[in-house]
Amino acid sequence: MPSKRKKSDVPVRDAELDMDARDLYRAVSELVRIYQFRDRKSICYYDISVTQCYALSAIIANESMTLNRLAAVLYLDKSTASRSVETLVRKGYARRSTDPTDARALNLEVTKKGRDLHSKIIEDLIEEMKKLVADYDPGTRQATTRLIARLANAATARFGQKGEKCTGEV
Repeated sequence: MPSKRKKSDVPVRDAELDMDARDLYRAVSELVRIYQFRDRKSICYYDISVTQCYALSAIIANESMTLNRLAAVLYLDKSTASRSVETLVRKGYARRSTDPTDARALNLEVTKKGRDLHSKIIEDLIEEMKKLVADYDPGTRQATTRLIARLANAATARFGQKGEKCTGEV
């Protein structure tokens, strides 16, 4: 029996929506591309990679988390997440321990040194963001922030927390 398609899976046939979606795609793609390069230049200056910075952010936001959960949150394979964590541990920014509820799982926490580094990176990135948005009125800045947050939430809801591998496997 064929699977039923959700309404959101049915292609929308609206010329204006099509153009808006194409324009949004181009704008978001360009913004992401620029930010990836900006982040590489800015964050790597602090002796960690962009992925390692995202890992610190995720662990801090959750106070601690397992390696499997971190991999899912970052849309990475477990082995890639593990290599990032290994570097953070080696540099003293994070620590691993056996999860108290599952001896097979690794629990990750950020050290004070890691929190201090993360705070400095975020502070510098926010200062840079202030320079980018200073010329916009507060209403525009706030509306843009709300829209971007809504788009991120909608994308997470639509695509899930764990991304698919290039082969189409989950």
